[in-house]
Amino acid sequence: MDNWILKNAGSLVNEPVKEQTVGADEVKVKIAYVLASNFDAVLYSGENKVRYPKTIGRFAVGRITEVGAECYGIEKNMRVLLQPTRSCGSCLACKTGKEDECASPWIAGRDFDGFLRDFAVCKYTDVAPLPDSVSDTEALCTEAVAVAEKIYDKLDLPAGSRVAVLGSSFAGNIIAQVFQYHKLIPIVIDNSPQALERARSCGVYYAFAADDDLAENIKEATSGQLCDAAVYTTCSRLDPALTMRVLADGKCAVLAGFAPINFNIPARELCDKNTTLFTVMNGFGYTDTAINLLVHKAVTTDVFEKETLTEFDPNVIYRGLCDVNASRKGKMTMFKLII
Repeated sequence: MDNWILKNAGSLVNEPVKEQTVGADEVKVKIAYVLASNFDAVLYSGENKVRYPKTIGRFAVGRITEVGAECYGIEKNMRVLLQPTRSCGSCLACKTGKEDECASPWIAGRDFDGFLRDFAVCKYTDVAPLPDSVSDTEALCTEAVAVAEKIYDKLDLPAGSRVAVLGSSFAGNIIAQVFQYHKLIPIVIDNSPQALERARSCGVYYAFAADDDLAENIKEATSGQLCDAAVYTTCSRLDPALTMRVLADGKCAVLAGFAPINFNIPARELCDKNTTLFTVMNGFGYTDTAINLLVHKAVTTDVFEKETLTEFDPNVIYRGLCDVNASRKGKMTMFKLII
């Protein structure tokens, strides 16, 4: 069985594994699609450290082929999302039986083996059944929707609040769509005309370039009040200082995305504006809510260019990862494992 393992930074090899047995509370899943993500790309490059060797692939959907005797609500041939995060088992919340409040969730491809492989065996609670109305492509967006919903929940803003979203690639676009679904007013900021046009095609009214006119455009969009919150997507490659420039005093800034990348936060401006800052780098605990949003068509994936790769060698995988890591591409690159 194919199993793509990261041996070291830049060293990806296919090491087939022996067939795994299924425990009483486990299921075996035939992987159908894996979404290439910037998280996998920074693991591959070594920009984000991981304990080698590790199978990469954070986001995947598949179909159950075997079910253990003590699995409930799961059946053979059921189409499922493989959970990209799991409770760590070692924090205070986990040790006191509150795994759903885990302080440091494990992430697929970094803390446990990911899904760029033919089959995965896992606890039945680590898969989520997919309704027929949610396509495989939409299901691969579940974590991005979960991140957006988690941000919305933590911000706790009333309808009509204006929220800047800095960076409108894959994750940023979905964050803006979820905000709009909840009747917030997203103000998308990006340097890519294509990304701004994608945002507008999703119904986002305010979509501005990060240029010399941005300050004036933000004032006009907020009646001079500036934004009630600002979300900086960590892979946007925009100047982080823009976050403070569009945010009103005493408001909240969010660092969001899948991959933490090194950049400098303007600490002086953050303090001067009495800004609250928090991060959301995963959608742990929000998978069911995200799937429900997809069922209700709160998010459309039609705006993204899509590429499906069926060849598997290190060069093809590397190209797919590099392509998705270029934030302005706005492309969903998927590895198809069922041919």
